[in-house]
Amino acid sequence: MTGIVHSIQNWLQHQTLLETLGVITGLLCVYLAARNNIWNWPFAIISVGLYIFIFFSAHLYADMGLQFYFMAMNIYGWYFWSRKHTVEIKRPVVLITARQILYASILVAVVTPTLGYTLVKLAPVLHYTPASFPYLDSFCTACSLVAQFYMARKVLENWLIWVFVDIIYVAVYLFKHLDLTAIMYAAYVVIAIMGYIDWKKDYKKQTA
Repeated sequence: MTGIVHSIQNWLQHQTLLETLGVITGLLCVYLAARNNIWNWPFAIISVGLYIFIFFSAHLYADMGLQFYFMAMNIYGWYFWSRKHTVEIKRPVVLITARQILYASILVAVVTPTLGYTLVKLAPVLHYTPASFPYLDSFCTACSLVAQFYMARKVLENWLIWVFVDIIYVAVYLFKHLDLTAIMYAAYVVIAIMGYIDWKKDYKKQTA
């Protein structure tokens, strides 16, 4: 038992303050989003700002670039959720449409190979370390673009996309030795499932 405690303490000592803060704020923002709480957005902005530096250090350039998009979408989401009719307590949850599914599929199909190819070719030109998993990273980035936008628009199915993407991210971050981040994304999977269940309840209350 003492050996296990010592191993945990040793592991914690090797985690960076930047990643620890990113994980804490990241978990808070996703939990609050799952609870349909508008205060998820300021925590999301802080977490995203920290992960710009974390992913740059880990050579996950697609993920780093994605954080700038997240930053803009977090600001937009905060604004959009704040806009509601005076009789509404919260911005209502909506279901995804066939057109939104089509647009999302096209975006993922276009962004994945384009971004992946760009990451492969750009590294030697800019004298950067080659990107890790360029095409897998680009696929997850494309899916995240869709999921984040649909979260900002309060589309219920955004949580299902996050479950799928976060499972992939857990494996990627474990391989890159971002252990705390991998644990955070494993927690994201659970929270995303909770978020889908809670938002679905809210949707049913609205329709009732």
